[in-house]
Amino acid sequence: MNRNLPTPPKFLNIIGPSFILLGLALGSGELIMWPYLSAVWGLGLLWGGLLGITFQYILNLEIMRYTLAWGESVFVGFRKIAKWLPVWFILSTFIPWSLPGFSSASSQIIANLFNLPHIKILPILILIFVGLILSLGKTLHKTMEYIQKGIIFLGLPFVTLLTFLITKRTDWAEAAGGLIGNGSGWWFFPPGVALTSFLGAFAYAGAGGNLNFAQSYYIKEKGFGMGKFAGKITSLFSPGEKKMEIEGRLFTHNEANLTLWKKWWKIVVAEHFIIFWFLGLVTIILMSVLAKSLVFGGASSAGIDFLYQQSSILSSRIGQVFGVGFLIVAALMLLSTQIGVLESTSRIVSENILLVFHKPGKTTNPSLAFYIVLWSQIALGIIVLLLGFDEPRFLLTLSAVLNAIAMMVAFPLVFLLNRKSLKEHYQASFVAKFLLIAGFLFFVLFVSMTIRSLF
Repeated sequence: MNRNLPTPPKFLNIIGPSFILLGLALGSGELIMWPYLSAVWGLGLLWGGLLGITFQYILNLEIMRYTLAWGESVFVGFRKIAKWLPVWFILSTFIPWSLPGFSSASSQIIANLFNLPHIKILPILILIFVGLILSLGKTLHKTMEYIQKGIIFLGLPFVTLLTFLITKRTDWAEAAGGLIGNGSGWWFFPPGVALTSFLGAFAYAGAGGNLNFAQSYYIKEKGFGMGKFAGKITSLFSPGEKKMEIEGRLFTHNEANLTLWKKWWKIVVAEHFIIFWFLGLVTIILMSVLAKSLVFGGASSAGIDFLYQQSSILSSRIGQVFGVGFLIVAALMLLSTQIGVLESTSRIVSENILLVFHKPGKTTNPSLAFYIVLWSQIALGIIVLLLGFDEPRFLLTLSAVLNAIAMMVAFPLVFLLNRKSLKEHYQASFVAKFLLIAGFLFFVLFVSMTIRSLF
């Protein structure tokens, strides 16, 4: 196998993987959690969104660093460190992400739009629809990239237009203060704020939990670095060989490869900064400012009713087309997130199941494993809905708290992986290492504070 890094393409040709990860964030933190906190407490908590997405940006870069160098997912690297780690990733991914909060939320919005009764069959049909989308595409990466790009290019300009039509200068002044923790008469935390809600939003200021590890798959299948030589998960109905090696190969250390590495790293950092960090932060701010401007002081605490309140006020102020359009965009964001969550978690769980039994050098069938896990998760989601656990914000908050714990563990694991697996020339800078440690400590602090507040 080639042990040299391929030559990186032009920047515009590599844009794509970060759109998928951004799409995972749109329907949770950006649409529901940060706007809800802002609608209830004002914009002084936006510092948490800034800090949360910055920590996830650094974590994602270090996840990509490993795959760029090895051409394999980080989970293969973790398996080399400890054979029991795949079990942790299976449990910490399957349990929190199998809660069908996104399909439940999108079904409620669709029912509200078309005056349908809130029946259990609708979120179940959405789950099955998502499964079919993921099962019928030629390759998973292309399917996900097309979906997430389309919804982001549709939704973000529309939300931007709404925000500038509705908001005032005072809202933006408050948002600027909120980014440094300055609220209305308080700093960082308002009296009485629910720490579980804040921790959930902090964890979902980006993809959240183990979903950040999915960026490893996306750059590998996009052909970044040594990922150019790796296989791709294809549909069960696509022709071609399904079995492949899941291990990659580290490139040879020499001056030519070191020069290519610096070029690759420069464009990877730029792509993820612009798409994930910048657009993600902009979306958090826009949606939060819009929610605060529309329903501050009167936001409903029942489920996602505050979204309907925003829609109603938009209809009365600037026209029904904007109110209805807001709900349509919200439903599409939630649907795209549900697609992304099932795709990413099925990748993570299926590969780690394979790694539990895997022997180095042997080929496996990751496509078959992926689809078995995908439809198993859909079946579990249907069971949860049939049992009556269908209140979206409760499911999303519970899932977010569990994912915060998973993310707390992710920071030191990625730090250790890159330190053990990469030569000094290719490791993180001092600033990146510091931020990884800081991210871990922040999550330890917030998780501990949240657990204490519950007892």
